[in-house]
Amino acid sequence: MVPMLSLAALMLMMSAFVAFLPRSTSIVHFLSRVHSPPTMAVQTVTTQPEWRKAIEALPSTPKNIPAFFLAHGSPFLVFPKSEDHGRLGSYSGPTGPLASFLKDFGPALLKKYEPKGIVVFSAHWETFGTRLGLLLYNLLWIFIIPQRVVTDYGDENPLLMDYYGFQPSMYELKFKSKGDSKLSQRIVQLYHEVGQSARTTSKLEPRGEDGRGFEGPGLDHGVFVPFKLMFGEELTGIPIVQVSIDSSLSPEKNWALGKAVAKLRSAPFDEIDLRILNMALSREEGILIISGGLTFHNLRDFASFSPDTCKPIHREFDRAIFDAVTVVDADKRKEAMVNLTQHPGFRASHPREEHFVPLYVAAGAGEGGDVRVVTSLYGAPTFAFGV
Repeated sequence: MVPMLSLAALMLMMSAFVAFLPRSTSIVHFLSRVHSPPTMAVQTVTTQPEWRKAIEALPSTPKNIPAFFLAHGSPFLVFPKSEDHGRLGSYSGPTGPLASFLKDFGPALLKKYEPKGIVVFSAHWETFGTRLGLLLYNLLWIFIIPQRVVTDYGDENPLLMDYYGFQPSMYELKFKSKGDSKLSQRIVQLYHEVGQSARTTSKLEPRGEDGRGFEGPGLDHGVFVPFKLMFGEELTGIPIVQVSIDSSLSPEKNWALGKAVAKLRSAPFDEIDLRILNMALSREEGILIISGGLTFHNLRDFASFSPDTCKPIHREFDRAIFDAVTVVDADKRKEAMVNLTQHPGFRASHPREEHFVPLYVAAGAGEGGDVRVVTSLYGAPTFAFGV
């Protein structure tokens, strides 16, 4: 018969166990990693040679384009290089690694996938739904129906400069692009097919406050700031349409939001197949889906934005994100990603999660396929889903 350990002996063993853990690792997080599902082997991708190699390694599949989660950065990305960028700007500004990555990434996307359009989601545009009143038993019941809003801006997309207190030059930024009504209506149709409410919005409908002192329509800075670096001051050869995220900020709802438009990524048939089937070429999908946010966004703690000043809890959460995203099994990957919101470092990184949920939109749009880490920059990674 094996003798039972005394309480003192058990405590001594636990103390010895904890002593061998890294200082930034909690027991709970250590145990969760012990039982975590298998992940892909991922090397650090933080230098230009590394991310160029990762971009080159993405398969060239114009008929099945991956969905991308993209770190959209902040207005600091397009700050005048001659001005002081401060502690935050040195990492996240125009001379930092994210700006360099975006300049490499944009041209490669156009060359590799030859997209027929871009559908983009941003942390800076969220909609909940429409209010529906029902009078029942002399009581007015208010229901809110979740609703996606899709831009339909015609020949030129306006810009919504939804940032405040910057120097005048930041309100003179240019990024010329166009919309496409057929693509906008196609997106609305896809949401209706899965039972989600959706509608288009035109230039006549304001969607937010502009830092120039008015309410207006337009692509927000979570779109045009990174796109300006990726594609230059003009991208008019293909349309760009923006779709709102779900302001419930639910991982599951935003995952479903991306999944609903996943069909856009793939061409349904080869043209020759359509002739054989005696069908008209009703649509060419081949659409690039990009969902922009940040894996760290705590404006109460600017130190958390930089790998040089962040706390151990931020590093721990950063590692957890990569562990979850790179889980091999698709179902277990989704479970691990949804569980990220329960991580001890989540609230330290996101007092409000609007910048994090675009990750779920991209994952939903690329559900079931493989995942590639395109860059692993701290707080500003890019992932390809559905490879």
